[in-house]
Amino acid sequence: MPRVPKADRPRGLRLQRVLADAGIASRRAGEQLIEAGRVAVNGNPVRGLPCFVDPEHDRIEVDGRPIPRPERHIYLMLHKPPRYLSTVADEPGSDRPTILDLVDHPSRARLYPVGRLDYDTTGLILLTNDGELANRLTHPRYEVEKTYRALVRGRIAEEDTAKLEKGIYLAERREGRTSGAARTAKVQIRIHKRDRERTILEITLREGRNRQVRRMLAKVGHPVKKLERVAMGPLRLKGLARGQWRELTRAELSSLRRAARVGA
Repeated sequence: MPRVPKADRPRGLRLQRVLADAGIASRRAGEQLIEAGRVAVNGNPVRGLPCFVDPEHDRIEVDGRPIPRPERHIYLMLHKPPRYLSTVADEPGSDRPTILDLVDHPSRARLYPVGRLDYDTTGLILLTNDGELANRLTHPRYEVEKTYRALVRGRIAEEDTAKLEKGIYLAERREGRTSGAARTAKVQIRIHKRDRERTILEITLREGRNRQVRRMLAKVGHPVKKLERVAMGPLRLKGLARGQWRELTRAELSSLRRAARVGA
């Protein structure tokens, strides 16, 4: 007897998500395909939602044609060294190393960085082939926190940290031109060390404008000398030397998906 997932028993992934991951249709369009009776699981048409499936074992067909098996999602944490681009490839005519030059995963999956770090910025960066999770981790709407440790010039005064925490105006650029200014969202600042020559601080933000941390600190008169990202959401950079990478643990991935509000 073919095995059909019951609509009222949560098991595996939602069928419309599997269709979307396979490139068949968006989630909304996938729901319409299911409700029209055009999707079958293990030989049986599915008309009701929710429907949960195991894409590794269930045979899923749309209009009688099997959908391709999904690529296994890979989730890596990398400790980015300085002077590496956090992109897939450098601009034509240049030959600077990228973070993908540091990763030799046995799956040979096509991985992409989640967001970017500046060329000289070090620290935590994620790589994955899970486009949905990557989008939620980087989109300001989901407010996933990113925490940076910065070494800056001079002693930051309390009034300057207060300004930064409340938000300051930074110029915005569109299509290579400055187009006004917008106020940054509120941030959290924690001072680790402060003297006349320098200040070491952690800054946590929920948006990701271009070179935002460097520009904010420069705006209050304290240029960044060193910058490292130490956390993304619940993940902390621990136990990895610069240039090293590892796969996320199951617990880390679960906590990250919760922070990004990724449902089944």
